[in-house]
Amino acid sequence: IVRALATGPKLLLLDEPAAGMNPQETKDLMSFIQKIQDDFNLTILLIEHDMKVVMGICRRILVMDYGVTIAEGNPVEIQNNPEVIKAYLGVDANYA
Repeated sequence: IVRALATGPKLLLLDEPAAGMNPQETKDLMSFIQKIQDDFNLTILLIEHDMKVVMGICRRILVMDYGVTIAEGNPVEIQNNPEVIKAYLGVDANYA
């Protein structure tokens, strides 16, 4: 990440940055990503399957299912989106 920042980018792509990290490392990474986003005024494109990371640091989220965009919005909108719930939990999931 630091090497990429040295080039002065406007956009930073992070592909599964939390993969293989323990919970403390993931928490530290989340803080680091938020700090560099603010300090460098960067747009960060994050590809991540760890929903705690996604919901904890993303301002806008685009959700794809089998290559098709099914939802876009802020974390609260995504958490409450029926298409996202269906895709990740299944049709028969009880959410109440």
